[in-house]
Amino acid sequence: MARQVQDVTALEARIGHVFADRNLIAAALTHVSAAAGRKCETYQRLEFLGDRVLGLAVSGMLYEAFPEAGEGELSRRLAGLVRKESCAESALAWGVDSCVRLGEIELQARPPNMAILGDVCEAIIGAVFLDAGYEAAKDVVFAAFGERMHSPGRPLRDPKTALQEWTQARGLPTPFYRETARSGPDHAPEFTISVEVPGYRNAEAKGFAKRLAEQAAAAAFIAREGVGQGSQKGAA
Repeated sequence: MARQVQDVTALEARIGHVFADRNLIAAALTHVSAAAGRKCETYQRLEFLGDRVLGLAVSGMLYEAFPEAGEGELSRRLAGLVRKESCAESALAWGVDSCVRLGEIELQARPPNMAILGDVCEAIIGAVFLDAGYEAAKDVVFAAFGERMHSPGRPLRDPKTALQEWTQARGLPTPFYRETARSGPDHAPEFTISVEVPGYRNAEAKGFAKRLAEQAAAAAFIAREGVGQGSQKGAA
């Protein structure tokens, strides 16, 4: 049996938007696993819409906040802000993890599935857009992402890009990412990815999407070898 959505009034206060159409927020909080055998809308379509609204809103914010930045810097800042991990962090700040309607398998997952939380964040933004228009959605995005825009809390380059640039600077082949294991249900698998760089020990990490696992593996390699810190460690 799926967990039921709690009263959304407190959630609306944290998001900064009161829904005129409560069906929209209910859909945004419903994972596909909770809809099995039921006639109810899930967050998938809203996630698609919210992803585009988020990208537009953040692009506008960056354009105004960094008037001297070129296209490349703006693109890197955009990628850092709208990545799934950042969306999941916003969802956690909203307290979404206690409100999402999930099936039994997802309910047993610990820690919370960050990929699902990221999807729900985007779905909520899409729901706000449908409920009250772009300006309301932009206000929600600014409240959730605006502070992080000036202090992103992570390098502007993602770990995979940083690792690839590091290997290229040393004349090494491009890092190779290999799936070494997969667990969990078909609709919500967890991937184990190993990153391979010739002459160095592999680094391994897990994620609920291949992309997330690859980024985590690259980050693990970077942390171990001191990439970007002038370290000469690790050659085997």
